[in-house]
Amino acid sequence: MPILTEDMKRVIREQRLGFYATVCEDGSPNLSPKGTTYLLDDDHLFFAEIRSPQTVANIRRGSLVEVNVVDPFVRKGYRFKGPAAVHERGTSRCAEGLERLREAGSTLVDRVNAIVVIEVREARPLVSPAYDEGIVTEAEMIRTFQTRFAQLHKAPSS
Repeated sequence: MPILTEDMKRVIREQRLGFYATVCEDGSPNLSPKGTTYLLDDDHLFFAEIRSPQTVANIRRGSLVEVNVVDPFVRKGYRFKGPAAVHERGTSRCAEGLERLREAGSTLVDRVNAIVVIEVREARPLVSPAYDEGIVTEAEMIRTFQTRFAQLHKAPSS
């Protein structure tokens, strides 16, 4: 039975930005955003390694990975956990990932060093505590954050 549900897949397709947590050799955390989070199949995600030397080093040493993908307006998303593997250029897995990037219209394909595949063994929802009381709706949450982001990115007056 596939671990990734249709809603999980939708959020990944829509958002693309995943925050990847690994563990460094000294035991300290490493958190790195990756804007190239894609679905490989019903049980695997991947990202294009462009500038991720610490994340890749941690994975090569055997660090598990947790990926959080969240819709910043709805304030809901998912966390995915599992082992990962680095697939260098010239391998079939890397070629498959690069083809997915091309199909999605990515302009970064020539800059990709490797494709990192995460085997999702655990997936859980992430939901803002703002929903806990059952008072706030998704539509209200979206309006709140649309307004907030519009204010943050308002063009300066001339």
